[in-house]
Amino acid sequence: MNDLVVGPVPAGYKKAVSEELRGPIKECSYPVQNYINRSRQLVTNQEITGDEAGREVVQGEAIQKKCNVYLPAGYAEDDRDTKYNVLYLLHGVRGHRYEWLNGSGPIDGNFVICNILDNLIANGDIEPVIIVFPEGRSAHDWENTSFTTEETNLLGFYYFDYELRYDLIPFIEFNFKTYANSADQSPAAIEHNRKHRALAGLSMGGMQALNLTFGGYRFDSTKYTKTTSPFQNGLDQTVPAPGMQDLFASVGAFANAPTTSEGKSLGANIAASEYKTNLLYITCGDQDEIAMSSYERAVTGLPETAGENLNHYYQVLLKGGTHDFGVWYNGAYNFLRLCFGKKESSLKKVVKMTLDEW
Repeated sequence: MNDLVVGPVPAGYKKAVSEELRGPIKECSYPVQNYINRSRQLVTNQEITGDEAGREVVQGEAIQKKCNVYLPAGYAEDDRDTKYNVLYLLHGVRGHRYEWLNGSGPIDGNFVICNILDNLIANGDIEPVIIVFPEGRSAHDWENTSFTTEETNLLGFYYFDYELRYDLIPFIEFNFKTYANSADQSPAAIEHNRKHRALAGLSMGGMQALNLTFGGYRFDSTKYTKTTSPFQNGLDQTVPAPGMQDLFASVGAFANAPTTSEGKSLGANIAASEYKTNLLYITCGDQDEIAMSSYERAVTGLPETAGENLNHYYQVLLKGGTHDFGVWYNGAYNFLRLCFGKKESSLKKVVKMTLDEW
């Protein structure tokens, strides 16, 4: 990691590799027992209190959700010896499990993000990796992609951590050949597992990666909080999430959305955790009218407050970048090289930089 240089996505990496080096996409359906129901209650099969959730907690029937999974070329079901790292890559507020795949349109008849992944693996930049593209709304109406603050689909973004922990991660690690095994909850296994998982996202997904991992705030419609939105978007904070630092050692946020918590608050939670964060990568375009202010709010004081519990920190501003896939592809490319690349370093590193060309 110490020897890697953050930079532009090589032009050739957006083009398709030869057929035999392309990783396939598999669509999966899985049961979710932790989600927001139509009455805005948290349905769960876990011992989660109403105080922690910030709302009434009830039991209920599981719902079925879908995710897409990128498998690296050569992945073989009958090869029980080969294991893989996993990145959970989250979409934006109006997106879904195909947002990263559809991206800015195909090149050479293939998804651009898959071309980037295929090239990273084929050229030896990273170890072969599994990428999970979830549906980020943990709600009964998870297929509703509208941005209406009063609806439960939006509330579901702020409760995705429970689904990740109790539903999606166990499903992935039971059905795919991963280094991590959530069924083993021994202290040694937890420390091992978190090093082989990563979480990152664009826009709303970047907010989720930061807030839900590092104990930032959940949000709800001001119709129900009876408060005023500081962002003039009909949302106000409610309770902090418990955090997922025991699940992920590497986190990335690409143009994180406005409801991201303040950097000093996130950093304090990193510092207080019993688990060290190995990599935190935050990036944004300097012409991004949606996320630039939330990016600045998130990075202000974060590495200083986190202290020795944050190992590698990258704060990358892209000159001329806006709220689009040019910025997000660059984020995913560099984040993957840093968290699952073949070069490693135990030295603490704080990088704050601007890329003129990316």
